[in-house]
Amino acid sequence: MSKRLLIIDGGGFCLDLAMRAQLAGWDVRWWDHLEPRLCGAGMVEKIKDFNTIWTKWMDWADLIYLPYNDLYLEQLEPYRLKGYPILAPSPEAASWETNRIVGQQVMAKAGLKTIPTKHFTDHEAAIAFVKKNPTYLVSKPSGDVSNDKAMSYVASDPADLVYMLAKWKKNPKYVREAKSSGFILQEKKHGIEMAVGGWFGPGGWSKWFYENWEYKKLMNGDLGVATGEMGTLSRMVRKSKLAEQVLLPMTKQLEKIGYVGYIDNNCMIDKEAPWPMEFTMRDGWPTRHNIMRHVKNDDPIQWMLDLVNGKDTMECIDGEVCVSVQIALPDFPYSHVTNKNLCGFPIRGADDLDHIHLMHAMMGVTPTMVGDKVIDMPGLVTCGDEPVCVTGTGETISAARRSCYAAVNKVKIPNSAFHRTDIGAGRMVKQLPELHRLGYAKGLER
Repeated sequence: MSKRLLIIDGGGFCLDLAMRAQLAGWDVRWWDHLEPRLCGAGMVEKIKDFNTIWTKWMDWADLIYLPYNDLYLEQLEPYRLKGYPILAPSPEAASWETNRIVGQQVMAKAGLKTIPTKHFTDHEAAIAFVKKNPTYLVSKPSGDVSNDKAMSYVASDPADLVYMLAKWKKNPKYVREAKSSGFILQEKKHGIEMAVGGWFGPGGWSKWFYENWEYKKLMNGDLGVATGEMGTLSRMVRKSKLAEQVLLPMTKQLEKIGYVGYIDNNCMIDKEAPWPMEFTMRDGWPTRHNIMRHVKNDDPIQWMLDLVNGKDTMECIDGEVCVSVQIALPDFPYSHVTNKNLCGFPIRGADDLDHIHLMHAMMGVTPTMVGDKVIDMPGLVTCGDEPVCVTGTGETISAARRSCYAAVNKVKIPNSAFHRTDIGAGRMVKQLPELHRLGYAKGLER
């Protein structure tokens, strides 16, 4: 009898996970919160009635997976406390990420060196503070609005931040959110941004740590608007200096809250210390695709169930490098504002499962060349602005980049699909030697 996987998805990015689970013999049911819920249509069995999650599918599942921590956790908490096989944070664990102040407090309690931080509920008070404290140049939302990137900003100087605070003060939405949940200002640390994540469960830490460098800006050279992410450089290692400094000290607190899942700490590293900036209490995207590529288990899901049960069965290659690249369609990242119809564009050259991770995709009918004739045939089509993520691996960054971009160049989507061409390169050319000098990312080669 096949094992049964229930995916309760808050954002519509679990198609790749669901498909690979099916290929490994799992019976999959997927609730996709993202309207109009087209992702995976014709490819994975979707749950149509939300209420049946609780009346039927929770008891049906051998593993229950949530990729987000801002939806459904309160509803899931009674099940988690009863011992259901859930791979997701509790509401308390999620608050380490969603509430910036809580995150800073748990870091400090564990003895981590935290960045000086000030909490505000009023923009005018924050403006006055910045004028007197010019080193505080980073703004981040807190509480339930932490996913609103409009209030997340790194200023170049005090005048820059004062302007943005004054601008936000004129927006009634931001004023309400500031009063209800607040926001923080932090000192700006100048260094190299690097993150490390790991998996924690009843058996403690997994033997693998996931060192990673995110490329969040839209354009090459880290220019343009911040997106969710345009790609990630990563590697799997058994020994990580950064993990020893900012993850392992969290062990007792993770045990106390009964955490099961992935935890990541993003840091700014300088000659003084790694300065932990924020937790991520979920694997997120495209990290989930990088991880899927790193994992060598024949069954890409079983290790997740084993983690819930206190066993570490993940298999990886020590030091293997992975590069992921997000392919997007205009008007990304503003499609949710412009409401541009991005459904039905053919996705060609995406049949290489070693490299291709489908996201906003579904089955449709597309014009296809058969010999010298154009015939309408079933095929992959888009259903959103982030249809495909591509990964490549290698012993070095350059090898992983070659593998990834060779596959990227085979994907053809009409409507001016685009991607960054400097994932794994760009800033790493200068930063990697400095990281090595400071004792981090040892063994990682360009």
